Amino acid sequence: MAAELISFARGAPSADILPVEAVRGAAQRALADDWKRALSYGTGIGHPGLCEWVAERHGIVDPAQVMITNGSLEAGSMLFQHLIAPGDRVIVEQPSYDRTLLLLERLGAERVGVPLDEDGIDVQALERALVGGPVRLVHVIPNFHNPAGCTLSVAKRERLVELAAEHGFWIFEDDPYRELPFEGEPPPTMLALDGAGRVIHSSSFSKTVSPGVRVGYLAGPEQEITKLAERANEVYISPNMLAESIVWELCRSGALEANIAFVKGALRERRDALVDALQEHLSEAEFVVPGGGYFLWLTLNDDVDCEDLLAAALEERVAFISGRDFMLDGGRSSLRLSFASVPAEQIGEGVERIATALERLRTASPA
Repeated sequence: MAAELISFARGAPSADILPVEAVRGAAQRALADDWKRALSYGTGIGHPGLCEWVAERHGIVDPAQVMITNGSLEAGSMLFQHLIAPGDRVIVEQPSYDRTLLLLERLGAERVGVPLDEDGIDVQALERALVGGPVRLVHVIPNFHNPAGCTLSVAKRERLVELAAEHGFWIFEDDPYRELPFEGEPPPTMLALDGAGRVIHSSSFSKTVSPGVRVGYLAGPEQEITKLAERANEVYISPNMLAESIVWELCRSGALEANIAFVKGALRERRDALVDALQEHLSEAEFVVPGGGYFLWLTLNDDVDCEDLLAAALEERVAFISGRDFMLDGGRSSLRLSFASVPAEQIGEGVERIATALERLRTASPA
């Protein structure tokens, strides 16, 4: 009988840390107290109560600067369609979220890659890219980056906001992992630092509640949020009001905070298990230890092609995502591991299987 597959591939929590009882209770309360709104059409902004909660969470005075969406990926897709025309130059981090790269490619954007440092995007390289022509938008994942695991420093956040005001580009602050730091609090959002109205912030309850709720949001200048809400209303009338009512109940009851605390503890245990296993079984791997979130990005020696390694790893019943999927160019010897999807007690075995696959691959390759 084949061994069970251990998959570090998917950026989603394993079922054992999903808050089924909390969601069940919230659903019951939502259908008792908010049933008319939960079961009816809304408008393009989504659930007004949840908009107010998000606004308060971010220190935003006017909830009209917030709209709820069917997950943050849809939020990003709508924003790109709203702001980006074919040929527009868009700066993307390297590596970056694979679906962002795909969405921008489909819109005909000119994607300009800028490398990441241990403390986030290389701002000097970004400034050099600005010399090459007007930039319409800069996409940044500031906290516990997917896939790189790094967090953008305060100084770089401040400089990006300054550059956006100076050059007139938009910053899309794509921030679904913000609520999942393992120690302390993350730096302030660029939305909070923005005095020129050039930042649109996105986040999601997929990481703090569950992926299945499909509830995210956008926050930014009221004029742009109004236009985006009108677009949403034209496309789907309103986002999922039932899911939003449930999430709102979780938020206002305190159940969300309790679940965030639980999830952070579970994810930190998994992160620690992964780091220990890599140090034991894949000592050549270079990586930034993520301070939160779901992902660790590692680079192996130059002789390794991680697409070949993945094929060998699957034969050992372990999966990951190869680095090329997150790059415009390069990534041959890199890969992404999601520790959210694997219980801590399975992580050591999973990494050992990757090491076995690597050894077998090297043994089979000519010198």
